[in-house]
Amino acid sequence: MPLLGLALALVIGLSLGLLGGGGSVLTVPIFHYVLGFGVKPSIAMSLAVVGVTSAAGALGRLRSGELSGRAVLTFAPVAMLGTFLGARLALLVPSTAQLVLFAVVMLAASVFMWRGRPADAAPPARPHVVLVALIGGLVGVLTGLVGVGGGFLIVPALVLLLGVPVKEAVGTSLGVIALNSASGFAGYWGKVDIDLRIMAAFTAIAIVGVFLGTRLGRHVSPGGLRKGFAVLLVVVSVAILFKSLLGQA
Repeated sequence: MPLLGLALALVIGLSLGLLGGGGSVLTVPIFHYVLGFGVKPSIAMSLAVVGVTSAAGALGRLRSGELSGRAVLTFAPVAMLGTFLGARLALLVPSTAQLVLFAVVMLAASVFMWRGRPADAAPPARPHVVLVALIGGLVGVLTGLVGVGGGFLIVPALVLLLGVPVKEAVGTSLGVIALNSASGFAGYWGKVDIDLRIMAAFTAIAIVGVFLGTRLGRHVSPGGLRKGFAVLLVVVSVAILFKSLLGQA
């Protein structure tokens, strides 16, 4: 794997550890544009990388008491079903359409990252189970279709609909992303060509980044990093749209 690919894998892990999300949205463009894989294999391998890396981050958060098992069990089942169906649907969607949708999702993620996390919310009298299911299903379908983790939607849903504290919602989001990604990867398995060697190396470096990011996150204010990352997402998404719409995907 090129040195640039390894460096970018570390950046993705750092982002997940520091911010609880965001970096995973760059995994697909790295596999496609930097490492030269096709769109669908890039999405499948991205799901594996994001899933394993998020699981590693979630375990770290679980040990520190920053993960709600109840919230994971509430949010994940519908999301996992949506992710598997989204992955199977993606096999029928043209690659260019996937890239355009991916770029649009990146732009949405940049807005959420710029605005920051929601404030802690009091637990609602009755958890908004229907809304949680709808958002979980939407996040799942997007994850399967374009390979994004969806943390930028999961964290606000956990805070505002289930009353999970923000710090705990970040760890819980990593747990949900890990389960979603596993479901999506299962949907692609056997349908696209996957380079297990490169995928494993990329994942190992990203996991190192997650643990480094988790440690740094205890000493660094993520506000400025989050806004800088939001700008990066805008730049990358515009570049993907430009290439895709000109037929250069």
